[in-house]
Amino acid sequence: MHSYKKTIYRWRVRAGFIGIILVVILSKPNWISFFSGLFVCFMGLLLRTWASGHLRKEKDLIVSGPYQYSRNPLYLGNFILGISVVITSYSWVVLAIFTIYFLFFYPPVIKREMEKMKALFPEKYKIYKKKVPLFFPSLRPVRPPEKIKFSWKIYKKNREYRALTGAAMFWLIMAVKIVLF
Repeated sequence: MHSYKKTIYRWRVRAGFIGIILVVILSKPNWISFFSGLFVCFMGLLLRTWASGHLRKEKDLIVSGPYQYSRNPLYLGNFILGISVVITSYSWVVLAIFTIYFLFFYPPVIKREMEKMKALFPEKYKIYKKKVPLFFPSLRPVRPPEKIKFSWKIYKKNREYRALTGAAMFWLIMAVKIVLF
């Protein structure tokens, strides 16, 4: 089972690229779906940026920024980005592809991440898990023991700019598809 989770974890990005290619082919965007999806995408990218600027991977259990509302704000940001792609594509088939992709890849990926945090920070994570929801955010934040500020340096170190670059490329392709097709 452990190798299954490792494989899923590794293949989620590759499968995402395949999915995006299918989305581009199967989408039927129009300017309303484009700008609606773009707005939702912006929300997802903001959440991912906020989370990435707080995340000190495997150095400490981060409970500041969006991590005081959700234990998985980066994955929640991915979910929002996926919804933005569905909105933009204006296609039921794309909705089905996204749903299957997300339900297949993210539960095991989130579980693997949870196990890693339990192993790295057993006592802290046990408390954190009781106070902060796994995925969908709480409206009431948990007060972090120490307030860690957002850092652009950490954002860059986490290479979050790749999500922004990928999103920009997708929206450019969708705009071209609307104009030319």
